[in-house]
Amino acid sequence: MLKGILAISGKPGLFKLITNAKNSIIVESLLDGKRMPAYTSSKISSLEDISIFTLDGDVKLADVFAAIFEKDLKVEPKKASSNELKNAFKEALPDYDEERVYVSDIKKVFSWYNILKEKEIITPESIEEMKKTDEEADEKSEKA
Repeated sequence: MLKGILAISGKPGLFKLITNAKNSIIVESLLDGKRMPAYTSSKISSLEDISIFTLDGDVKLADVFAAIFEKDLKVEPKKASSNELKNAFKEALPDYDEERVYVSDIKKVFSWYNILKEKEIITPESIEEMKKTDEEADEKSEKA
């Protein structure tokens, strides 16, 4: 679901990885569809590698998006107060570490979620597929 989706520090929105270039990667903005190079000097994060701190460890961002989707939380991060953001996030991820996850992080999660849902990257089908993949991975790790 999140494979190839990137966040680039200092750039608004999310980007889709298009290809590798000599000294950069070519990305396409999910907001306006414009393509541009992203250089190694930029801090580039793949959404599939991001986790959220909880009291018991870490939870993958994809799992947080799935919880937001299943609870049908509709949060507009630019309009919501800090308390509204925290309460909505607590509903999606009840055991998140409130000391290590800041309101700015929660804002990013909800704004990224809204972009991905709007662009139909997060759909009921993609959530089901992700859960199936997670179950298969769990089964493999139990057998090993």
